[in-house]
Amino acid sequence: MTAINSESTMPNDLAIKVRNMTFELDKILATDWADNDPFLTAFFNAMSISFPSGERNFIDSVRTYEDRITDPKLASEVKDFYQQEAIHSREHRKYNRLLCQKRGYDLATLERVFLNRLKSTKKNPRFTPRVNLAATVSAEHFTATFGQNLLEGRLIKNMPQPIAELWQWHSLEELEHKSVAFDIYNQIGGSYEMRARVMRLTVFVLFKDTFSVAAKMLHHDKQLWKWKTFKSFSKFLFSKDGFIRAHIPAYKAFFQQDFHPWDMDNRSLLKSWQDQYTA
Repeated sequence: MTAINSESTMPNDLAIKVRNMTFELDKILATDWADNDPFLTAFFNAMSISFPSGERNFIDSVRTYEDRITDPKLASEVKDFYQQEAIHSREHRKYNRLLCQKRGYDLATLERVFLNRLKSTKKNPRFTPRVNLAATVSAEHFTATFGQNLLEGRLIKNMPQPIAELWQWHSLEELEHKSVAFDIYNQIGGSYEMRARVMRLTVFVLFKDTFSVAAKMLHHDKQLWKWKTFKSFSKFLFSKDGFIRAHIPAYKAFFQQDFHPWDMDNRSLLKSWQDQYTA
């Protein structure tokens, strides 16, 4: 296999740091912990359900091209990316098991939404390793943008410890490794057209499946058809400080042909949170 002249574009004053975190969520997951709001809680919990299978696939998509990296800095970042994602998966598996034990959800039923999506997608002959990497690039841009908004205090106003620390830790590390998959995609000659096309599909599928799982949780809790749930849903998506307005600038930037994740320079935010974890 021909080697590729791969180079890291991560700023030299930053580094990916592997933090072997663990969290005691036994009590908090039985509650509507996100702003005391059933919809917000279900949405975040549904995202957690998606992470173990999603992050396993992220690792696999990058590993396909690992032996074609020649830049030692990028190779080191890839190893750190694997470790961060593996620890995320571990902690969210614990989170998901506890959540379902505490609230009476069927974990297998909820996970099946995401697992079946992966299975059916991989059966498609057009879903090549390069398309899979483009999907990882798209999802990583979304999670980094989500992480930035969360760390800046958007999306959710009241998030108690220790679950706040879990989401902040995860968000911080998504920002740290946000360029790894993108750099590899560029260096293997991934096209702009594929990247843009896959991003549109990835965002649609991610929203559809996450809201589907959240709806299953709300239905179980007898909250799905309540007026306050609809109000919370609408406010979360469409308000001035809501999800859509918070994410639109980064989403639009991704479709610029010369886009790179570090064009969105959030190093000061990243360093402030890194300092908190160092302390």
